[in-house]
Amino acid sequence: MPPIPDHEIEFTAMRASGPGGQNVHKVSSAVHLRFDIRASSLPEEVKARLLAMTDQRITKDGVVVIKAQATRSQDQNKLEAMARLEELVAAAAHVPKRRRATKPTYGSRQRRLEGKSIRSGIKAGRGKVQD
Repeated sequence: MPPIPDHEIEFTAMRASGPGGQNVHKVSSAVHLRFDIRASSLPEEVKARLLAMTDQRITKDGVVVIKAQATRSQDQNKLEAMARLEELVAAAAHVPKRRRATKPTYGSRQRRLEGKSIRSGIKAGRGKVQD
């Protein structure tokens, strides 16, 4: 999968929530990443799979919104947001293998039934003892 072009991604810096003392109130280190799926240069089948995903980061308008605020560095938060977007796109690009229906073998059915009869005998022997 080729990397996503930078011009298709929009970054917005904001103040991070949570602990951090006085620094958290004056430094915009958190990053919002916005990526419009429909306007992107991704292949059509990848776009369709992304839009079909039930991920809370994808809006109904087809825009991926990722918030990164783990570190105190804006650059590191940008890198983390990019990594999460690439992970999401890679998950959509992966085509799941089609499942072929198969039957259990004769031997596996026999082993299963044998195990059930052994277990049945164990449970039958748990009854009250006759005097």
